[in-house]
Amino acid sequence: MTDPEAALATLSPLAAVRERIAGTAAIARRKAEDITLVAVSKTHPAEAILPLIHDGQRVFGENRVQEADAKWPALQDAYPDIRLHLVGQLQSNKAEDAVRRFDCIHSLDRPSLLTALARAMDKAGRRVPLFVQVNIGDEDQKGGCAVADLPALLTEARAAELPVIGLMCVPPAGIEAAPFFALMAKLADDHGLPSRSMGMSDDFETAVMLGATHVRVGSALFGARG
Repeated sequence: MTDPEAALATLSPLAAVRERIAGTAAIARRKAEDITLVAVSKTHPAEAILPLIHDGQRVFGENRVQEADAKWPALQDAYPDIRLHLVGQLQSNKAEDAVRRFDCIHSLDRPSLLTALARAMDKAGRRVPLFVQVNIGDEDQKGGCAVADLPALLTEARAAELPVIGLMCVPPAGIEAAPFFALMAKLADDHGLPSRSMGMSDDFETAVMLGATHVRVGSALFGARG
């Protein structure tokens, strides 16, 4: 019998992550194709990204608008089917730039940013899908909407006709992520949101088991940050 770990070790990092997603989805009785792998390429140069593109990866995540503007125009010209997701915190004064550059934004977390994004989308004439980032562990040092403030922010977003498709979270470091992912899934269900952006390199399999639709994987694909 083949050792699964040994088999994964023979694959490229991208193929190994895809295999782990597929295997976990099968255990959870989910379809692997219902889970979007966001390859988080922040701090990595174009030459590190190209091998993944050549292997068919088309969804990438960046933390900063400025870095994406510097790195991605030439790649997107060459591969126009690439989709960019903003997975880092967003300043309100960068809302127009984010709406112009990105195909999805994972970090709506406050009314002032909501207002800026609504204005930017109206000006650009395009509606960019949004995740509301939830401070799921109630951590002072992290961004995200407090769980208690989520209903009001969603009501405001819907009134502004913003396309909120789901919730995003980063659970506290150093402790078991599963309870936080379970709470995220319940919050998404309670608010009628179909998408859950949760899970990174260390815990994406747990996230898939608990309903993630988007996993944001960086170091497992690219190695340590550049």
